[in-house]
Amino acid sequence: MNAAANRPETGFTLHGRVRGEWIDYNGHMNVAYYVLAFDQATDAFLDVLGLDADYRARCRHTTFVLEMHVNYIREIGRDQAYVIGTRILDADHKRVHLFHEMRHESEGWLAATNELMVMHIDMEARRGADFPPEVAACAEAWLAARRMLPWPEQAGSVIGIRR
Repeated sequence: MNAAANRPETGFTLHGRVRGEWIDYNGHMNVAYYVLAFDQATDAFLDVLGLDADYRARCRHTTFVLEMHVNYIREIGRDQAYVIGTRILDADHKRVHLFHEMRHESEGWLAATNELMVMHIDMEARRGADFPPEVAACAEAWLAARRMLPWPEQAGSVIGIRR
């Protein structure tokens, strides 16, 4: 994977390719590997916010995902290149609400989305903790730069049978 952009004004994207071992018995990318790809994008984006491996080791703080939703829109297959775009939908003093879109890299169609709530954690107390000021400021910059974009259609979805 390759982080192609990492500035609030241009957005954040991560590029990848569907591996052969990610293909399931239905002949498309297995659900677990969509989550893996989205998790890699989450980690790369959190690194950009300043919550990287060095920070985690030095400060004994990390992040936990509190909730996650994945929407599978269109099948993506073996060896197909994809790009994941990430944005912050909301943030407070210890949480970020992230949204990822996975698109076919060359054709641009939407393959899947991932919405998640991430909390900053003090590993000594194993409880939520405020972001350091520099991380909070960075998250706010990312949020402000994308605030005018339309709310993603899949964000805030509730699972259920439509009647």
